[in-house]
Amino acid sequence: MSKRLTLVLGGARAGKSTYAQELASSGARVLFVATAEAGDPDMEARIEAHRESRPAEWDTIEEPLDLVGALEPVADGYDTVLLDCLTLWVSNLLLRGGEVEAGNADVPAEVRGLLEAYERGTASWIVVSNEVGLGVVAPTRLGRLYADELGRANQLVAAAADDVFFLAAGLPLNLKKLSDSAD
Repeated sequence: MSKRLTLVLGGARAGKSTYAQELASSGARVLFVATAEAGDPDMEARIEAHRESRPAEWDTIEEPLDLVGALEPVADGYDTVLLDCLTLWVSNLLLRGGEVEAGNADVPAEVRGLLEAYERGTASWIVVSNEVGLGVVAPTRLGRLYADELGRANQLVAAAADDVFFLAAGLPLNLKKLSDSAD
């Protein structure tokens, strides 16, 4: 079977990670790439819950910033790479060094670099991300910057993806198939 790029989108607690893990379970060798950092006890608990939900036979890389550097040397040793999640990676890029300035992080360039790494490799990738464009406009500059950057990142990955699943209440809807049938 040829490699595929799949994007799994949805809101908080929509079932994205569970669905992505179901998709990844068809691969014989799976690499799970975690981008979260434990900044507080709540996040520590969330990270631990995610660790416990993954099959023990999957390998894991925890990398909050340099995804290309972490993935390129090892990704071809796997059938499937599950990246969970783009949402936190974009946040990490924006907050790198503790200073947030529009332009400090070239998120589109980072995403294009990640997509180029996928193209150079042989493994299928599943990328999880939050859809943040369905709610109210954030009241802070940082919140608006984050929503803009993540929205652009999601669009870049979606354009390159073979499948884009939107999850609501744990139910997936393949946006690429809907888009293709509208043509």
